[in-house]
Amino acid sequence: MTLQLPPAQLIAHVTTALDELVAQLSSLADEDFAKPSSLPGWSTAQLVAHLHSLALAANRQFEQAGSAQLPPMYDGGAAGRIEAINMAALMRPEKLRELVSASLGQLRETLTTVQAHWEQPVGYRPGAKVADMVYAVWREMLIHATDLNEFIRPAASWPQEFSDHLLRALAARVKPEDRIVLQSHGRQRQVIGEGERSWVLEGTDFDLAAWLSGRPVGGVVRATQAADSADFPTLLPWPSDVLMAR
Repeated sequence: MTLQLPPAQLIAHVTTALDELVAQLSSLADEDFAKPSSLPGWSTAQLVAHLHSLALAANRQFEQAGSAQLPPMYDGGAAGRIEAINMAALMRPEKLRELVSASLGQLRETLTTVQAHWEQPVGYRPGAKVADMVYAVWREMLIHATDLNEFIRPAASWPQEFSDHLLRALAARVKPEDRIVLQSHGRQRQVIGEGERSWVLEGTDFDLAAWLSGRPVGGVVRATQAADSADFPTLLPWPSDVLMAR
């Protein structure tokens, strides 16, 4: 199992994800903005507005890394984040597309400078460093590209290294009483969770990562308990308030 990527390699992956996302957004038709995205409860316009808001927030974290007074991720916390997303989602598609293209472009430029500050603290999460923020941007860019269109950007399109990362990071979704053995096809088993209730999940690495992230699984993931077919374990909500593993 691949562990943390060297900074230059991770930045290259995130830059590629940004470029692919910008291209995907540029081809998004105006009439699609009002339609539901693949993310339950979110319109496409809200999802695009979230990507814009995230890019602005990440830029601020990178620019103020190591400051004596670290800024919060979003002004006004979770409520402020949602308010900003909903307001931006009301814009005309051409204006929102212009905004998100500019903010993602600025984020791409900022990424060229972050390696020099790799272990400096940021206000993204308690204890977070610049490296954690870069991984978070990677998650947001690739997972939400799938949310925008799960057929154009399915989990099967995620890089191997990204699936490996999600299998580590999203161990935070396993309940304390549960233990899940992930058996990726052709790879060593990985155990997440330390509870007494145990499952084995078999599938491709990207399908297992998609399941853990709550996204559509393109192939077959099989769950067993004591070698018998079983229902899948219930996961905790997305860990939005804790620092996930790199």
